[in-house]
Amino acid sequence: MNIDNIYIQDISQICDNKLNINILRGDVLDPVVSGNKWFKLQFYVRDAIAAGKTTLATFGGPYSNHIIATAKYGAAMGLNTVGFIRGEKPTTLSPTLHDALQNGMTLHFISREDFEQTEKISADNQDSNWAWIPEGGYGVTGAEGAKTMLTIKDTSSYDTIICAVGTGTMMAGLIKAAAPHQKIIGLSVLKNNISIDAEIKALLTKEEANKSFEINHDYHFGGYAKHTPALIDFMNDCYTQMELPLDFVYTAKLMYGVRDLASKGKFEPSSKILVIHSGGLQGNRSFKKGTLRF
Repeated sequence: MNIDNIYIQDISQICDNKLNINILRGDVLDPVVSGNKWFKLQFYVRDAIAAGKTTLATFGGPYSNHIIATAKYGAAMGLNTVGFIRGEKPTTLSPTLHDALQNGMTLHFISREDFEQTEKISADNQDSNWAWIPEGGYGVTGAEGAKTMLTIKDTSSYDTIICAVGTGTMMAGLIKAAAPHQKIIGLSVLKNNISIDAEIKALLTKEEANKSFEINHDYHFGGYAKHTPALIDFMNDCYTQMELPLDFVYTAKLMYGVRDLASKGKFEPSSKILVIHSGGLQGNRSFKKGTLRF
C-alpha cells in the first residue's frame, strides 16, 4: 500500500460547477486494501505485531470489504488471519470470500443469530496468539487510524468534509482530525441506523464530540448493499463524465447524496467541499459482467 497514490480530484461538475467540490481518492491506495480500510486497520496491525501476536481475527459478512482487506493486509505483514463470517456457508463463495481464502484467511461461518454475539464468539475462540479486530475496524483504535486520512494531503482549506457511514469508525476519525472551521457530514448507507450517532460519539472524547458534525439518513437506497437501477445509472454516469469509479454499497450513495443535497441548497455557494472516497470497489464484482462501464 502506497499512500502517495492518493490524490484530490476536482468533481465540481457533479453540481454543474456551481460549487467547489473535490474528492479524496482513497480508492487508488490499493485495489483491495483501499480507501479507509488500510487506515482503520493500520494501528490494530501495529499493536498486534508489537504484542507479538501471529494472527488477526475479525468479523464480517460474505461481501465485506473489511474481511478481504484484513486478509490481504495481514498476509502482507506476515500474519495469519481468521474471519468469522455472518451466515451459513454458501454453496458458492462470494468473490470476496474466495479472495480472502486465496490470501490465506481461515473462514468460520456463523449463523446470523449467533453472529450478533461477537463477544461470545471471541470468548469461545481464545488464543494467546490472536489479536481481535472488531467488525469494520470499529473502535477507538480504528478511528485513530482513520484520523490520519486527512493528513495525507493538505485538507485545511475545506470547510465541509463528507463521507459515507457504515460502522461510523471513519466518520469518528474525521471528526477527530477536523479543524475548528470544518464540519463533518456523514451519509448513512444503512436503513434505520438511528443508533449510529451514539456509536460515533462513543469513539470521541468530550471535546471531540462538541465539534461540528451531522448524519443524514436519506440516501440508503433501501438499506445496506441495496441498490436501484437509478443508482447503477448514476455510477456509470460518474465514470463516463469524471472517470470516477464508485461502489454501490458506500460511495455511489455518498456521491448521489452530495449531488442531491447540493441541488437543494444545502451548501453555501462559497463552500469548499471535500468528499472522501472510501474505496471498496471490489464489491462491484457481484454484478453481472457489463452492468458497469468500468
